[in-house]
Amino acid sequence: MPKPMRADARRNYDRLLEVAAVAFAERGADASLDDIAKRAGVGSGTLYRHFPTRRDLLEAVYLESIDELTDRALEFAVSDRPPGELLTEWLQLLAEQMIRLSGLKTLLGEVMTDGSSPVISVCSGRLKGAASDLLAAAQKAGAVRADLEPTELLRLTHAVATATELGTGTPQQVGRYLSLMLDGIRSVTLTG
Repeated sequence: MPKPMRADARRNYDRLLEVAAVAFAERGADASLDDIAKRAGVGSGTLYRHFPTRRDLLEAVYLESIDELTDRALEFAVSDRPPGELLTEWLQLLAEQMIRLSGLKTLLGEVMTDGSSPVISVCSGRLKGAASDLLAAAQKAGAVRADLEPTELLRLTHAVATATELGTGTPQQVGRYLSLMLDGIRSVTLTG
């Protein structure tokens, strides 16, 4: 079990993650680590003590992002709002997060392809679990098609994020594309 961090070390760690997320979103996976340390108000040695490699930092930023999304899904699971509405809101957050994380795609794409990262495996499992729970509730409520699989939903949301990046990249455009996608997965009762 890892030793708990001192309060100042925890603040430095959290600040490095926050600054790195912004730097990777702005400049891509090759953002300067020295610049990240400087912007976080710490020395390069502190950065490397917490994150010995660029990949370690990228994975930590990714894990933090997935934790935020899964925490929101857990909040939604206990909400009394309509499940279809909650699923839509969560998918909007997911698509926006995918766009913000686009600077991480280069390295993370490589990591996901070769399966060498336990962090990516954990993140994938958490994301699929969150999507599964929200989707099952929406399906039970009759808000979306019963035959839709969680993996299909995540891939479609990835497509929405990619399409948005090709356009304006704004939350409004995410919402528009997501609305078009959701129209295609809504539960439909055929008459006749």
